[in-house]
Amino acid sequence: MNRKQRREMQRKIQSEELSLEVVHPDAAGIDIGNEVHYVAVPSNRSSEPVRRFGCTTAELKAMADWLKQCRIRTIAMQSTGVYWIAVFDILEAAGLEVYLVNARETKNLPGRKSDVQESQWLMKLHTYGLLRNSFRPAQEIRRLRTYWRQRNDLIRAAGRYIQRMQKALTQMNIQLANVLSDISGRSGQAIIKAILAGERDPGELAALCNGRVQASPEEVAASLEGNWQDDLLFVLQQEQEGYEFCQKQMAECDRHLQEYLQQTRDRSQGADLPVEKRKERLKKKKGNKPQFDLRAGLFRMVGTDLTLIDGIDVMTAMTILSEAGCDMSKWETENHFVSWLRLCPDNRISGDKIIGKGRLPTNNRATLALKMAASSLRTSQTYLGAQFRRLRTKLGAPVAIKAMAAKLARLVYRMLRYGMSYIDKGMEFYEAQHRKLQINHLKWKASQLGFQIVEAATA
Repeated sequence: MNRKQRREMQRKIQSEELSLEVVHPDAAGIDIGNEVHYVAVPSNRSSEPVRRFGCTTAELKAMADWLKQCRIRTIAMQSTGVYWIAVFDILEAAGLEVYLVNARETKNLPGRKSDVQESQWLMKLHTYGLLRNSFRPAQEIRRLRTYWRQRNDLIRAAGRYIQRMQKALTQMNIQLANVLSDISGRSGQAIIKAILAGERDPGELAALCNGRVQASPEEVAASLEGNWQDDLLFVLQQEQEGYEFCQKQMAECDRHLQEYLQQTRDRSQGADLPVEKRKERLKKKKGNKPQFDLRAGLFRMVGTDLTLIDGIDVMTAMTILSEAGCDMSKWETENHFVSWLRLCPDNRISGDKIIGKGRLPTNNRATLALKMAASSLRTSQTYLGAQFRRLRTKLGAPVAIKAMAAKLARLVYRMLRYGMSYIDKGMEFYEAQHRKLQINHLKWKASQLGFQIVEAATA
């Protein structure tokens, strides 16, 4: 439709002149706000079809009672900030079906924009079934997600403290980052604490380094000669205390997370935790990983071990489960799950032809974790690693990362939905399979040109 036809269609929907099929006859719409919420019901259900309610718990409960009096069964509201969460929980506890819709699908409101019209427009769209419900995991997963997101926020905050510590050291011409890969490691922290305690001798400070530091003691001592300014030392002390506070908060978050995982229902059915696969690459330092056996806790909660998939470590598995949950029945097929993650192609089709390929930007944490897991397959000597390298050579790094992230998402879906177990067939198997496909293609191409390919006898 052109612009004139779209305007006419919107006018008919607004004036109820267009005969559409009523999907939700007992529907209502809520315009969510910070201080007040506007609720709209059909005009034949109440003498006041649009009412205004406050944001307190008492008024939200009064809203639920009024909707029940109006014989409302399903409600549509936009996901505005975090203001919708309390409304959603109270209405859901009252036995009402709540649709959380994307504001992008309802922004084309005909006429003048107001809160009253917004609630009525949501009610009309929802009545005719024109709004899609957003995914929201169960309460068990929401609590797990709260702990995990809080922990990730603490990691980012600790990283900012480390950056400011590095800035203060550089201003004092202490080139510690040139000889240590990470000043938050054991050697870096020992040197910084000694500096704050009053030690200024470069030799004594260099002696605090771990024996595995690649730089020599003379190089470390040379990098620790600087101008010790009192104001910058004060800043360094402040940032160090902030970093230690974040580490303390992270340990407390790990304790609550461990207790919560132990309280969840055991879905392992008495099965033993699979043996952890041997990594071919060098093991990285523990870093910001939890201080308890998170892999065993997730296996008890889910009943399967996602870390068996190459590229997915325990941190990635935790992010996926905390965002999507372990109940894959919410998505009909694995393709629906990949589409929800926005890892599917955005082909724009008109006249049965692809007229353009767009991008699907997203800030879904599970999607970002899968893309990072896919990019780590670049040096993996496994089946998935060989497939990623072939796609990277053929399509380029960005497209290959997205394609492999979709592949990993399908494997996760199958393991969680059907209880399948992932077994790596090896890089050699993939290369032999790909070689066979290339030979078959060459034979077909030669036959089309009237030639015949004869394989040479192997030595």
